[in-house]
Amino acid sequence: MQQLVVRVVRVIVMLFALVVALDKLGFQVAPLVAGIGVAGLGLGIALQGVLSNVVAGMNIIFTKPFASTTLVHADRSRVIIPNRKIVGEILHNFGGSRQLSLALAVAQPGDLTALLRGVRDVVMSNPRVLKDPPPAIGIAQLTDVGVKVAVQPWVKVPDVGTADGELYQTLAEHLRARGVGVTPPLRHEVHVRNGKN
Repeated sequence: MQQLVVRVVRVIVMLFALVVALDKLGFQVAPLVAGIGVAGLGLGIALQGVLSNVVAGMNIIFTKPFASTTLVHADRSRVIIPNRKIVGEILHNFGGSRQLSLALAVAQPGDLTALLRGVRDVVMSNPRVLKDPPPAIGIAQLTDVGVKVAVQPWVKVPDVGTADGELYQTLAEHLRARGVGVTPPLRHEVHVRNGKN
């Protein structure tokens, strides 16, 4: 903010000094001031996006709507967003944790209560899964060959990618150990006949 103010004041002072110097040398200052005003208007229109970013940046500095303006993507890449896209827009901040959304298609599950209890035990045994808030686990859908189980545990943001794979692996091993199969996606075959005998 200090650098911005210093630069703006320096430009304004230089312009005033130039106008005063030209006036002392006998030049007509009024047309020059009018020309500077027109040029400033044209420059302002041409740099509308840049100026809006400057104003939005000053708004962020003065009001401080959030603690940091550095955005880091889940894959550790930096996301640079112009200030005017932030001010006045809706920000969705996941915070330090995310909820995974896993789905298991289980064929012939047998006792559903035992199935869900076993899934919960496997999920809670993973060290990356947070105990609070607790994971949401339940039957999401009935399919032609069994059920689809929804598994939605909470993990820290850096663990999102790793926990996903770990949970799928341990859940698949647990279901196979119980003798319960994980169903592949159903394929429907269509046979077309020409209608002749």
